[in-house]
Amino acid sequence: MSVFIIAEAGVNHNGSIELAKKLIDMASKAGVDAVKFQTFKAEKLVAKDAVKAEYQKETSDASESQFDMLKKLELDLNTHKELIRYCESKDIMFLSTPFDHDSISLLSDLGLEIFKIPSGEITNLPYLRHIGSLNKEIILSTGMADIGEIEDALDVLIDAGSQKEKITVLHANTMYPTPIEDVNLRAMVTIGNTFDISYGYSDHTLGIEVDIAAVAMGATCIEKHFTLDKSMEGPDHKASLEPHELREMVRSIRNIEKALGSSIKKPSPSETPNIAIARKSIVASVNIKKGEKFTLDNLAVKRPSKGINPMRWDEIIGTVSSRNYNTDELI
Repeated sequence: MSVFIIAEAGVNHNGSIELAKKLIDMASKAGVDAVKFQTFKAEKLVAKDAVKAEYQKETSDASESQFDMLKKLELDLNTHKELIRYCESKDIMFLSTPFDHDSISLLSDLGLEIFKIPSGEITNLPYLRHIGSLNKEIILSTGMADIGEIEDALDVLIDAGSQKEKITVLHANTMYPTPIEDVNLRAMVTIGNTFDISYGYSDHTLGIEVDIAAVAMGATCIEKHFTLDKSMEGPDHKASLEPHELREMVRSIRNIEKALGSSIKKPSPSETPNIAIARKSIVASVNIKKGEKFTLDNLAVKRPSKGINPMRWDEIIGTVSSRNYNTDELI
């Protein structure tokens, strides 16, 4: 099964439908499977006096409240419909993360088949129960969570009516950007093994190498923020990939997918012709007359491999030559 790659536009559209469409164009050209936005009503998401995270203060107006920042980044129903139509025209899946009950219902009514649960909602029981009751495919991010909190969230989703087989759990770190020493990628495999569940990785590091490593470690889903330009105003642009980086990430992931192969160890079609050239056979190291015994002194192992396999060395030593051999001739 191919790795499902989500390009996370998030709020990098800066409230502009034109910019959102440019992001969809970019994601489509890069070859990702889905482009994901965020669906919320600022009033339902955050208290009016809630402060911004430090990374948000650094990348947007520090004097502006989190509420005012988010209010400008809302997408209304008609915008959702327009972006879904635009994604269909570009042959790419539209996804969006809901942050409140109204947003869950809106996305469900729009026919979304995959629901992405962000890290911040993993302890939101009523929210989890609502999404779980839809019995859709679910992608659950686990930034800031420990293994017990992941277990609790999965229990809520499954008890609400979701099938475990439809859930993919993403290891994540909720710091933008994530320091490389805090990635802890082995925890992704721990999640998969602990819950016997599909797993992947939602990445907030600055590069693409961790995503590639995650695929090599068995990730079936990769999510990565992207933008047209890292220097744009807004909370998430700085920790996002630019177009050339997104294309390179997709290319690398697809190559690693091919390279992972079948797990059966046998000669590949490309290397099989080299067996005759690179392997060796038992040969005469000197001229040998008929009736002479084969010994350590008159036999050697040399290329090519068209003669007797050297693994039969002990079987040949001590037997009698049935004809004359010249030096280097295959026995």
